[in-house]
Amino acid sequence: MMGHVVLRITIKILFAPIILFALYVQFHGDYGPGGGFQAGVIFAVAFIMHALGFGIDKTKQALPPKVLPAIMVSGVLLYALTGVWSMFYGGNFLDYDLIQPDSHHHAGQHIGIILVEFGVGLAVASTMLTVFYHFAGREPEIADEDW
Repeated sequence: MMGHVVLRITIKILFAPIILFALYVQFHGDYGPGGGFQAGVIFAVAFIMHALGFGIDKTKQALPPKVLPAIMVSGVLLYALTGVWSMFYGGNFLDYDLIQPDSHHHAGQHIGIILVEFGVGLAVASTMLTVFYHFAGREPEIADEDW
């Protein structure tokens, strides 16, 4: 991994802005294009890019694979509990207005959408990274010189 110095420096420079852009897409998805799915993929791309430049082992040290199922489950739970929350107040599943019923500006809609999209973002990012870790970490069945 000593070669490709320019690529590694470029990855170091772009890693934080990609994460920041993922957060922008995540938290502004209810006002425009974007949301949880897009933000989750962008977030995962930052770590995939890191793995391509520095190796899968270094990336697994930065974000261990054992953490990803917990993040995945917490994203799905956040989505589901947001929907169940409104059912406890007598509404339908994901009826966001019941989250803050006294608001005249539909604040419950904004809170509900942000929570659901954040749950989707967590689930998508961890799923994408899990799939990448499984494919990138497997051993080849045939050595390159045997082809």
